[in-house]
Amino acid sequence: MIQHQLCEQRYFEDFEVGERFNIPSRTMTDALFAAFQMASGDNHPVHYDVEYCRAHGMPHMLAHGFQVLIQSAAGAGLFPHMVELSLKAFIEQSSRFLKPVFVGDTLYPSLEVVDLKPGNTTGVITLRSEIKNQRGEVVMDGLQKYLLLKRPQ
Repeated sequence: MIQHQLCEQRYFEDFEVGERFNIPSRTMTDALFAAFQMASGDNHPVHYDVEYCRAHGMPHMLAHGFQVLIQSAAGAGLFPHMVELSLKAFIEQSSRFLKPVFVGDTLYPSLEVVDLKPGNTTGVITLRSEIKNQRGEVVMDGLQKYLLLKRPQ
């Protein structure tokens, strides 16, 4: 079997409230906008027509909320590598879009443990997702919940 393990494996009880997991930054380029439009099928000109956006008072194309949200995907960071053996399910996600994101903005996502709810053999870890732009403004926040196994006895 091919091993992809990048870090020590962790189980539910190995996490603590307040732990933070940064996700690599990404500058939102024209190419990323085009790829998202193709994948999502969203054809509103606010996401792909620069002149339409300028005519409506925006400096450039506006990122779709889901395009911003996917920057907080845990898989872009180390968290899923830490829980390869204990992850049972990604069970919930919520988000709020607080500021616009335009072509050229650089996004800095992070996840922080905010709650741990133990069960018998598993537990639910709640991560607060947050994305800031290059000016340090929070453009999106939300929650992600994962079901993890407890450490085998």
